[in-house]
Amino acid sequence: MNFLTLDLNLLRVFDAVMIEQNLTRAADKLAMTQPAVSNALKRLRHSLNDELLIRTAYGVKPTPRAEALWPTIRQALSSLESAIAPGAFDVSQAQLTFRMAMADATAALWMPTLVRSIQNDAPGINVRMMPLTTREPRPMLLHGDIDIAVGFFPGVVAQLSGSQTAGNSAIRHERLYSGHYVCVMRQNHPLAGKTLTVDDYCGANHLLVSFSGRAHGLIDETLSKMGRERRILLTINQFFTAGRVVANSDLLTVLPRHLISATGMTDALIWTELPFETPAVHIDMLWHERDARNPAHQWLRNNLITMTHSNLIPELQQDKQE
Repeated sequence: MNFLTLDLNLLRVFDAVMIEQNLTRAADKLAMTQPAVSNALKRLRHSLNDELLIRTAYGVKPTPRAEALWPTIRQALSSLESAIAPGAFDVSQAQLTFRMAMADATAALWMPTLVRSIQNDAPGINVRMMPLTTREPRPMLLHGDIDIAVGFFPGVVAQLSGSQTAGNSAIRHERLYSGHYVCVMRQNHPLAGKTLTVDDYCGANHLLVSFSGRAHGLIDETLSKMGRERRILLTINQFFTAGRVVANSDLLTVLPRHLISATGMTDALIWTELPFETPAVHIDMLWHERDARNPAHQWLRNNLITMTHSNLIPELQQDKQE
């Protein structure tokens, strides 16, 4: 391939298709016809001597060469766009879609406020919430499946903050909020109204919110260091479901204090401090560096930060006060 003869417009088409993973949606985004997009991809395949995108029943799937090329192409296009038209982004006129990944309880807190902001200031912006079933969202970001992830990702953030990784990763992160874990039980639980001891806690049956279904979490690591253990009778991958189960059983669960209201069962639940120390719950947002200078993406990140540190999400302010 001779770079001097490469039509750089083809890279814009490639970028749009990689983002949308669908030729029709990419054509709409580029204000092109689908045949024109298909023809552009054909020319790029010929230039790069790679299939790049393979049709599937649900759209297109990138080849390993396409996945390797895309971060560099996305970053270059974003830099060019920012340099050529730095003031071109007008959120009130923007027509775009953000794909976000959060746990159900996190979304229950942040999304109502974000939706109000979109309706008031950015009527052309859409949000597509993608399922978050892991504490490791980096593959979703690297593959362009999502634009941003928000949640508790302790292992990922520790690696990204490490001396050997910092500055070398394509994933960026910023802390939104720090809270703490509490023990949650139903009203009139046999342990309600008394100071919880380690013996009481370990003698009860427990529910664990686990995205993977693995019956071992941060609390179990803490107990193990104390030479203790608990019986996890049930694992659940949704905070909302966890709230309903605990409200209607004698199971105990551990939740971040600020997420209790997101279970929808606040009136049926009570919480008490755990009888041992646990690490703080840090809520971070993660994104790919290809979007770092994208004005639309910056608007989204700044909105999440503003929402978190203002009084727009009362549960967060209440947790800080307590």
